Amino acid sequence: MLDVMRFWLDLGVDGFRADAVPYLFEREGTNCENLPETHAYLKEVRRFLNENYPHRILLAEANQWPEDVLPYFGDGSDEFHMGFHFPLMPRIFMALRKADRSPLTWVLERTPALPPGCQWCTFLRNHDELTLEMVTDDDRQWMWREYAPQPCMRLNLGIRRRLAPLLDNDQRKIELANSLLFTLPGSPTLYYGDEIGMGDNIRLPDRNGVRTPMQWNGGPNAGFSQAPPDKLYAPLISNGEYASSKVNVESQKANPTSLLNRIRGMVMLRKQNPAFGWGDFKWVDCPTNAVAAYLRSYQKDHLWVINNLSATTRSVELRLPYASARSAVDLFAGEELPVLDGARIPLAMRSYQYRWVKLNKD
Repeated sequence: MLDVMRFWLDLGVDGFRADAVPYLFEREGTNCENLPETHAYLKEVRRFLNENYPHRILLAEANQWPEDVLPYFGDGSDEFHMGFHFPLMPRIFMALRKADRSPLTWVLERTPALPPGCQWCTFLRNHDELTLEMVTDDDRQWMWREYAPQPCMRLNLGIRRRLAPLLDNDQRKIELANSLLFTLPGSPTLYYGDEIGMGDNIRLPDRNGVRTPMQWNGGPNAGFSQAPPDKLYAPLISNGEYASSKVNVESQKANPTSLLNRIRGMVMLRKQNPAFGWGDFKWVDCPTNAVAAYLRSYQKDHLWVINNLSATTRSVELRLPYASARSAVDLFAGEELPVLDGARIPLAMRSYQYRWVKLNKD
């Protein structure tokens, strides 16, 4: 296995996502979960990486509660660099549909701190079903009713739909979900096609419905391949509102308000503001749970994030948290927000609106 890793690392890959790591080893008389043999081997893998490829990463795919994933980070230098945060994902969808930040509050409160240099990896969708293993039976039934009303939309203990169909193909909701993804603690991961709002094909079996070819343009095979269409691994989405002629990278590049360009804007702002990646996290009091507002702070970088989870306008009033803060700037609009009485900032948040606000000392 180390030789296989070396082959790919020499080709230049940045690291590996390790699948189902809690079940790496088997032992008779156990459920094969979280065995000491697994941790011993993972330490060998990390030692090989540290000694020969020190700037590459290992990402753990362990569908468990955060406290159960914590041992897979080891001491921060001897097992995984990153681990997927599975329980957070369904609660983002719960918060959006219920217009209530409570599911997010609950799951973040039970998320342990990680060793220095490690990070949670957050996501909205991926190549598998939207797993509902980390919710109660009642919440699972509710998620199925709300997001997968047809039995063919369900698979195992999850939902086999892409992000855009899950959120009614409403760009406001899709952007809001990504606002949460990009600004809550963790490093965001995007699933290909979700940045342009690709659809799915629930007529395909198993998990293949969310694995259709990337839609690069409106031409033959959506620019994905020059092979005959019947030779593609999966058929294109060619009909309806998600057809490749309507949803593709080329057309969205030219539209400044497209989903693709809004997501690119989020990527740019996140890279420019280290508090999103490294910062502390603190909830901001709001008169309603329909608004998820929080403060991210790292050294001299301080940012508010305000997300209106509801379909109605909500009024909130923020107070500058630092005596040294003098102004606040909306990063997307590029405008300074009015500060009343030297400390208060009233905001009217439109339905599903989000704002990233930078606090400045001058």
